[in-house]
Amino acid sequence: MLFRKNDKNLESKIDFDRLPQHIAFIMDGNGRWAKKRGRLRTFGHKVGAESMDAIVRHARDLGIKVVSFFAFSTENWNRPKEEVGEIFSIARKLIVEKKESFLKSNMRVIVIGDRKRLPEDLQKEIEDCERVTKDNDGLIVNVALNYGGRAEIIGAINRIIKDGVKEVNEEIFKSYLQTSNIPDPDLVIRTSGEQRLSNFMMYQCAYSELYFPKVHWPDFREKQLDEAIIEFQKRDRRFGAIKK
Repeated sequence: MLFRKNDKNLESKIDFDRLPQHIAFIMDGNGRWAKKRGRLRTFGHKVGAESMDAIVRHARDLGIKVVSFFAFSTENWNRPKEEVGEIFSIARKLIVEKKESFLKSNMRVIVIGDRKRLPEDLQKEIEDCERVTKDNDGLIVNVALNYGGRAEIIGAINRIIKDGVKEVNEEIFKSYLQTSNIPDPDLVIRTSGEQRLSNFMMYQCAYSELYFPKVHWPDFREKQLDEAIIEFQKRDRRFGAIKK
């Protein structure tokens, strides 16, 4: 599968002084993309992994600080066993093959979600990739695996109770979230035309700009990311205040 060449004319329209710090992606439409081509859903996930790789590299080149990818939700266990296994196999392959590249490119990998239910070999590869890249201070690549926003919030509350915290403010609460070491998303992109968050970073996305391109995730590449950033920069972000 060939990566699309980036449109330099489109990139020239980006204001590099107003880039979103953190872009989060809900990677939707892999199965529908494959079905349109008479292929198995798993083929869509494989090509979707190529899109993820292309977006990581392009975000790094643009100067984005954090990218997050919703790779597998707590609800995705309801999918066919073969498809779930293939998703984990792709995740494992991606981590193993790209680990050295992440290290050399000064990128840090973080994985959020409940890992205990993931295959043991995948858990080990995740831990090793996080360990190897933990001192990198370039682009942060945050991957949500077996993740659910509500479960994260409930887990944070239970840890707060366990620690005996008597009074909680926003700063304290955020410190108990799995994303405590990264900024909230400025921009959330969900591909395939669906217009919902589907339990993704429910607390963190309170003031995120939402963007819903109709393109399926395997077709979302550099050009589509540039278009999303240009649209983001047209938005008037007031955070509840009034512009003077």
